[in-house]
Amino acid sequence: MKRFVCLIALICMPFFAQAKESTKELSLMLEWFINPDHGPIIIAQENGYFKDQGLDVLIQEPADPNLPPKLVAAGDIDLAVYYQPSLTHGVAAGLPLAWAGTLVATPLDGIIVLDESPIKSLKDLKGKTIGTNINGTESAVLDTLFKPYGFSSKDIKLVNVGWNMSSSLMAGRVDATMGAYRNFELNQLALEDHKARMFFYEENGIPPYDELIFIANKKKHDKKAIRKFLRAIELGTQFIVNNPQKAWEIFRDSSPEKLDNELNKLAWFDTVSRFALRPAAKDTGRYNRYAEFLKNAGQLKKVPSAKSYMLDL
Repeated sequence: MKRFVCLIALICMPFFAQAKESTKELSLMLEWFINPDHGPIIIAQENGYFKDQGLDVLIQEPADPNLPPKLVAAGDIDLAVYYQPSLTHGVAAGLPLAWAGTLVATPLDGIIVLDESPIKSLKDLKGKTIGTNINGTESAVLDTLFKPYGFSSKDIKLVNVGWNMSSSLMAGRVDATMGAYRNFELNQLALEDHKARMFFYEENGIPPYDELIFIANKKKHDKKAIRKFLRAIELGTQFIVNNPQKAWEIFRDSSPEKLDNELNKLAWFDTVSRFALRPAAKDTGRYNRYAEFLKNAGQLKKVPSAKSYMLDL
């Protein structure tokens, strides 16, 4: 019997070793702590879609939001969640970064004002104070938003309020905010009995862009593994769109002490329609148009061609 067991073990060992070798480890760093914006990632993990693709994905939250692109550029992590506008700036500055898929395919940002505010139109923002967390594109965005009304970003006061946007608006320290997300801050304000509304960028002259994307090192990446990763993300997104309530429960239960609250629940259902249904599909024209917008606004000296930094997946 012992000899039989040993024989079976010897026969099976190569298969086990092959299965182990076929699993590819992939490191992914988020741009922020886990929240509903990362829905497809968490669902792919919890539902076993990464595993089915032969991937072992290590999901990390950054200690510093500025860290992910630096680690990708240095080749210390495989993938990171990032922002399309920031990727364009980074590539223009010479960083070896590349687009490697899309997570949230629409803008989430906009100008938020309280419903009770006398500001009913963008033209009413002249001379007002806007709170922001400073991401480098404020003047380009504001100049475009205000141009139809005959003024510019120089005609408002911009205040860095960090991440205290909702509290600054509720306390009256600012008249409006920018840099806050429509799926989070609008719900957060409503939960605090301060109903608010947003002037959407894409409806007021700003070229539409992808809010959240995946980036890889342009020179050092595993294209085959990235394809498998995006396939799992696609399956995760499909599951969310087809089963939003069930998907919310799976997402919530993946870390209930952090995620099980009313704000995350509201944000979840407001984000479902924003996820990229085809995360591996690239649109170079969309990226070139936004880069041209930044150049025309004086944010870039030279427009990098999207073809040069978008992986062909």
